[in-house]
Amino acid sequence: MDAVALEERAAALATRSLKRETKTWALETALSMVDLTTLEGADTPGRVRSLCRRAVRPDPGDPSLPHAAAVCIYPSLVPTAVEALRGTGVRTAAVAGAFPSGQSPVRLKAAEVRGVVARGADEVDVVIRRGALLAGDYQGAFDDLLRLRDAAGEATLKVILEVGELGTWDAVRRAAMLAMAAGADFVKTSTGKIARASSLPAVLVMLEAVREFHEATGRRVGVKAAGGVGTAKDALRYLVLVHEVLGPEWLSPDLFRIGASTLVNDLLMQIRKGRTGVYAATDDFPVD
Repeated sequence: MDAVALEERAAALATRSLKRETKTWALETALSMVDLTTLEGADTPGRVRSLCRRAVRPDPGDPSLPHAAAVCIYPSLVPTAVEALRGTGVRTAAVAGAFPSGQSPVRLKAAEVRGVVARGADEVDVVIRRGALLAGDYQGAFDDLLRLRDAAGEATLKVILEVGELGTWDAVRRAAMLAMAAGADFVKTSTGKIARASSLPAVLVMLEAVREFHEATGRRVGVKAAGGVGTAKDALRYLVLVHEVLGPEWLSPDLFRIGASTLVNDLLMQIRKGRTGVYAATDDFPVD
């Protein structure tokens, strides 16, 4: 791929501005696409229940706003999230498959995936075996994902590429294509556990791969931007990319997600500003 042209195009699309009504709609749409995430060793059932309440009602004072798409947590906390989210429309997502490294035998990774689905997870976020990709063992990485796809059953499978470790945009595109061929429902940028996480060029590469895959197979695959998406401005830039490359039909939580832990309050502040002309105070909204 032409890296310079790709990065220039991503930068140019990022400069597009949205009119007031369109911007408010886009902010609310971005809110509906958030996978509200906590992946810390100190996570507790109480922390997860609080996050679930936040996902269901992002602004406790405004029931007109959409709920988040999902709450993403570690496997041990899946039952807590399932109970808290039952009947709300917010989905339970869990990382599995030796997250974040993926460096365990595939039978153990598949067992973990089956376990979180058995405990009620609607979605499973797994990591592609980057070591295999970097060593040129594409068949090994593909076979690994086939096992995880089978283990996930009817659950939505998101495959994390960890774009910051793949080295080139060609490698990112190759990983995305491989994951989709193995049955991924979403391709995702990053675990959020390394400094080089989501970026506009990385997402642009993935969106273009999704477009090519759809044209070749007729199957629609989603994209999830995760890692470093912390402001409403960041979120809107990603939505512009999605609209430009894949069209408005991909502007749905079914086909685009944003993995975030701190994004929601900035979205809420910008929505309040669009509706009232006045910024909310930072302490007007809960702190996760």
